[in-house]
Amino acid sequence: MARVHFGTDGVRGVANSKLTPEFAQALGAAVGVWIRENQKHPEVIIGRDTRRSGPMLGAALASGLCSAGVNVTAIGVAPTPTVAYLARTGHFEFGGIISASHNPAPDNGIKFVGSDGNKSSDALEETWEGILTEVQEQLAKVRGVGGDVGYLSTPANALEPYLNFLCSLVPEGLRGLKVAVDAANGAAYQIGPEVLRRLGAEVVAIGIEPDGMNINEFGGATKPQTIQDYTVSSGAHVGVAFDGDADRCVFSDEKGRLINGDRTIGIWAAHQQKIGKLSPAVAVGTVMSNGGFESYLTSLGIKLERTPVGDKYVSQRIRETNARIGGEQSGHIIFPEHQPTGDGLVTMLEVLKALKEEGRPSSAFYDDYEPWPQLMVNVGVERKDGWQDLIAEESAIAESKIAGHGRIVTRPSGTQPMIRVMVEADDWALRDEVTEILVGALERKLGGHIHGRVDLTYALGD
Repeated sequence: MARVHFGTDGVRGVANSKLTPEFAQALGAAVGVWIRENQKHPEVIIGRDTRRSGPMLGAALASGLCSAGVNVTAIGVAPTPTVAYLARTGHFEFGGIISASHNPAPDNGIKFVGSDGNKSSDALEETWEGILTEVQEQLAKVRGVGGDVGYLSTPANALEPYLNFLCSLVPEGLRGLKVAVDAANGAAYQIGPEVLRRLGAEVVAIGIEPDGMNINEFGGATKPQTIQDYTVSSGAHVGVAFDGDADRCVFSDEKGRLINGDRTIGIWAAHQQKIGKLSPAVAVGTVMSNGGFESYLTSLGIKLERTPVGDKYVSQRIRETNARIGGEQSGHIIFPEHQPTGDGLVTMLEVLKALKEEGRPSSAFYDDYEPWPQLMVNVGVERKDGWQDLIAEESAIAESKIAGHGRIVTRPSGTQPMIRVMVEADDWALRDEVTEILVGALERKLGGHIHGRVDLTYALGD
């Protein structure tokens, strides 16, 4: 059956409106029924970010799981990758995360990772939805009383194993580095600065006073200007900003320039290639990865493998190529040797380790290459049916003009009546000329109207 509630990254919605405690409890019960019927060890670990609705939804999810006879360990505020790590290294069948990542505070979400640390599959989520529709009937078969009810525990120092793991990534420490941190008032507000201090870095931090409603509000990975300004004003060597659940991060050099996901991969891959440890000499990006970035990697003997937008596609290509790194411009970076999905804290430490070993300032890495001009235009259309055929002539003209000098990625939105046009070229004027050919065709032939233009040359990408 098709998924109704689950999207690309779990279930999301406005807390206590679309995403209610009643739904969270029913979902927990449905997942619990499946666990009891299919897994040997009915144990789940749950973490959340700092949203005000997190304790409410977490308690409801735990209640549903326990009602189906599943034991739950609730660890409170913790980054998404922390839950994934503990699920993978502990005795748990699944990890549950209460978070809407980079979304504003009124939103929340529920997602699961398996005992291997990977996000739950589409097929498994479809199975859970099937149980969800009949959850009361299913529960009647398994609902226990007395000792058959699942146990809810809230252990002290639950994050310590993950902190120890992080510290083990940089055994030589980070003494001598001054790091500015913007934790977005999210899940890394304590653990982000703490791991840096344990490693000997000097830390200055903002976004570390969550009140339940200010998550992602004033800064973080999706509003990087905050960390860019703070890095300069604090005199830090480098700045790092997390999103709400800390599964991604972006950086600022000491001059206040944004180091996005492309540049992050470039810093790490170039360093590993230099010291002879990048084997295979492959990095995974997406169709949005900048052409200048790809040209830079090629000059170093590193091949860029591209995938569709989405970290699950990046993860899949990493497995296929045995690459040691992959990610997106937005800062979702995967180091498969450490975690099977994005981990902003791991990314932070791997980049800081490379900076320290190189002995160069962060700005020196920024200047290693210049991105190609890249522009995204979102065009609202009256209909998407047959759009490729209707603009086939203009598409052919655009491709002929840019051949050998750039790329075009034109794709329909999966959720809106909109066509997204991304044009990248090694010349600003050529980029703009080709963009206008395609956008003009969409306006004339599909009743299109421009929803917005975003210059992605120095930005976070899609």
